[in-house]
Amino acid sequence: MISALRTAAVVAVVAGSALVPQPAMAAAGDPIVFVHGYLGNAAAWNDMKGWFTEAGYGQDRLHAFEYPSDISNVDIANRLSTYVRDVRARTGADKVDVVTHSMGGLSSRHWVKFLGGADVVDDWVSLGGPNHGTDSALLCNAVPCQDMRPGSAFLNELNAGDETPGAVRYGAFWSSCDEAIRPPESAKLDGAENVEVGCVTHVNLIRDRGVYDRVREFVS
Repeated sequence: MISALRTAAVVAVVAGSALVPQPAMAAAGDPIVFVHGYLGNAAAWNDMKGWFTEAGYGQDRLHAFEYPSDISNVDIANRLSTYVRDVRARTGADKVDVVTHSMGGLSSRHWVKFLGGADVVDDWVSLGGPNHGTDSALLCNAVPCQDMRPGSAFLNELNAGDETPGAVRYGAFWSSCDEAIRPPESAKLDGAENVEVGCVTHVNLIRDRGVYDRVREFVS
């Protein structure tokens, strides 16, 4: 009788645990490469990487690229090309998703358009990118700031012809309250899914849970 009761108890526990809702786990897919903005660093993505981890993404799928902020966007793009090549080699992935903030959108677009990135990117996301320049860059004389000025040679070349080349799925997320991208509509791209996220400050575009939810849906 005792043995039977123990068996029944085990069955009940197992059955009960099966009824407890389990967190949704993300299906295996493309690694994500995060690209920070001007004067930023890889740690800027800690909140978003944490939320992706909670959603079931393994650390081998989350890669934060870092670069010095005193070099041109063309130089950054070349470093990004090498970084993504290494990520693909380590993970065995054919393609990656790219999530960028602010100026990170410009160097990654240069890589996609001119350095072969279009062949290895599945989904690309810009959060508050100065895609058509920002008046804020007029206050800074560093080379990256010169790249971000409206009408700069870098932007003119980047935006000439097709702004969203290749088979990449582009998402340009922008905020009406973005104080760093002036005007905020500069963050839009022809041919992209342009998504207004509401009133979110520039820095909080990578710290806002609602923005993350939209990004995760976009790259899933």
